[in-house]
Amino acid sequence: MDLDTLMSFEWSIMTPEFIILGVATALSLLDLFMPKANGRRILGWIGFVGILAALVSLLGLLGHDTASILSNTFRLDSYAKAFKILLLIGAALVMLLAISYQPKEGLDEFRGEFFYLFLAALLGAMVMSSSGDLITLFVGLELLSLSSYILAGIRKKQLQSNESAMKYVINGGISTAITLFGMSYVYGLTGTTNLVDMAKVLVTIMDEQQVYLLGLAFLMIFVGLSFKIASAPFHMWAPDVYQGAPTPVTAFLSVVSKTAGFVILIRVILSIFSNVPSEGPNSVSLLVSMQDYIAFLAGATMIIGNVVALRQRNIKRLFAYSSIAHAGYLLVAIAAMSFVMFDAMWFYLGAYLFMNLGAFAVIQLMTEKTDIEDISQFSGLYRRSPVLAVSMGIFILSLAGIPATAGFIGKVNIFIGALVQDHFVLASIMIATTIVSYFYYFGILTQMFLRPAPHDHGEIKVPVGTGIVIGICAVATILFGIVPNIGLDFLHNNFDQFTDFLK
Repeated sequence: MDLDTLMSFEWSIMTPEFIILGVATALSLLDLFMPKANGRRILGWIGFVGILAALVSLLGLLGHDTASILSNTFRLDSYAKAFKILLLIGAALVMLLAISYQPKEGLDEFRGEFFYLFLAALLGAMVMSSSGDLITLFVGLELLSLSSYILAGIRKKQLQSNESAMKYVINGGISTAITLFGMSYVYGLTGTTNLVDMAKVLVTIMDEQQVYLLGLAFLMIFVGLSFKIASAPFHMWAPDVYQGAPTPVTAFLSVVSKTAGFVILIRVILSIFSNVPSEGPNSVSLLVSMQDYIAFLAGATMIIGNVVALRQRNIKRLFAYSSIAHAGYLLVAIAAMSFVMFDAMWFYLGAYLFMNLGAFAVIQLMTEKTDIEDISQFSGLYRRSPVLAVSMGIFILSLAGIPATAGFIGKVNIFIGALVQDHFVLASIMIATTIVSYFYYFGILTQMFLRPAPHDHGEIKVPVGTGIVIGICAVATILFGIVPNIGLDFLHNNFDQFTDFLK
């Protein structure tokens, strides 16, 4: 490829990615040459400004038509833009948590690495969102995964953090291998790695043996990516990693990484398998024929996540199982494949972003100085800090799906989509498991509002960054619960063709 060809590409559609790449590179160099005695928190603020700049540049591209460069390996379409907004907002809030993070054993020695590795993981997630080719997609996936492995174990002197990183690497390596093996089958049958070209070739496949191989490919890709979203029975790594990782990393994995996992899952399975006939030219598509399998995983994920959470005393492990349960709710939307699937998933992921990050901000405040993560740490919080307790109460109610919160609207959208497609069993499981979740969510509320405060409690000081996160998340959780059309109208006005990535 000569220089003229390279210059002819519309590089402006990659502006957000270039900003994140440039800031991450600058932070790594600054961290290298800054004197050891200097604090690294300024690097976090530079990274935060970089994320905001990338978000502004992305908003400037909202009116841009669908475009692709580099032989259609990178695509800017409505789907990519909509989900990249969620990724950047989530990353900005997590960066504020990371800036304010002050654990008991200290993190000053590795704080610089923390910030630029975090931006590298974000860049991988953004590349995944815009991938039009399996190779680009895999590079983005590995950039996100490898950075996440290091972040999970960045507290090198803490055994629990080391254990979580080791389990994450092993499970992540297995899931990557399974995903890649499934992709190799599709490549072998089509002779191309480009998603659009794959779809054109696969529509013409009539041979039953080739369809059988595609079925195996679908299962392997779906199983491999199920590790990334922590759906049952591939959730084993999540509780240990969430518990051992630093709280900002846990928040990142539960929100940004999970969103990226669903983004790549939808893009791959819809691009490749939505038009493949399952048995012959007049049969339903392979994706539709796999609906029962996806529905089974969704039901199992909701049940296992909520039931096992009932026995948890460690707050981060409890939220790990809560995260698994929410992955199940989102899988219901994929299993139903209704006309509101994209809208419901986008809104739910946005609502989950605010309510979960807000909850983790409070958890970070309550646990970072003592390293005690038992639920009893929240006892009497209302007497110690009424504002914190009320904010946490808002996030808990939203996670539980109580009306007038964003979480309730998100669940209703998915529930209606399941009913429209006659998935009555899934809808029933969704209601039943939501009721089960009340027991452990309300257990936290009981600790905060009904239990006495410990005698040795002191004043809870809220750092600026954490306070901003809690404030934004609390307002957004209530706002999108009372006036959800703000989010939905923004979605419809700016992203009218969610499926343009199939063209």
